[in-house]
Amino acid sequence: MNVEAILLIGLGLALIAFLYSSVGHAGASGYIAVMSLAGLSSDDIRPTALVLNILVASVASWQFFKAGHFCWKLFWPIGMLAAPSAFFGGYIQLPHSAFHWLVGGVLIFSAIRLFGKSRDDQELHPFSMPTAIAFGTVIGLLAGLTGTGGGIFLTPLLLFLRWANAKTAAAVSALFILLNSSAGLLGYLWAKQTVPEFAWYWSAGVIFAGFCGSRLGSQRFSESVIKKALAVVLLIAGLKLTLFQ
Repeated sequence: MNVEAILLIGLGLALIAFLYSSVGHAGASGYIAVMSLAGLSSDDIRPTALVLNILVASVASWQFFKAGHFCWKLFWPIGMLAAPSAFFGGYIQLPHSAFHWLVGGVLIFSAIRLFGKSRDDQELHPFSMPTAIAFGTVIGLLAGLTGTGGGIFLTPLLLFLRWANAKTAAAVSALFILLNSSAGLLGYLWAKQTVPEFAWYWSAGVIFAGFCGSRLGSQRFSESVIKKALAVVLLIAGLKLTLFQ
């Protein structure tokens, strides 16, 4: 990969980190979209997305926690078995065709969710402990398999079930993403896979972008236009993976 390509992809990844971190996410599905459109192989996309996810999720978790949006009571049952499931998912090496369909489906799902209207109902419902544990386990496995942190599934689920408002959902998802991405990367490395060298070239850019985005997001940064723009990118990349393998 030449220097120009590294710089252009790095710029796209930094933009994704900024936009996603503003809503409590780390950007894995967006990183996958950018790298897929750039023609990188699935062997390089998955570990790179996990590394960048860990970096941005660390920053976002701290920013939303510092702003007072985190809820430990909701987080711990969801996160209890998520990390072991993500480790197992990261250990499993899917065939390239399966990877394309699974990740493409994740991207299309993300796009559909982003096109929808956000809900932030004032009246919250009590959550069920067994249901929370089950959801966290399943999302953790999917996070490890796809190289994402699972936040694209967890956040809308929390809002749909009215277990949290938008800011609390973002804060819980940020730490959930951090744990799952870390476990997924460990599982990936445990399977004797390696992280491409160029993944580290993009680290500083996404950390800075994630810091700026999560700081603004935790202080009521507007999400509407950002979500629509991201949805278009994710939809194109998802269709590219699923229909033009």
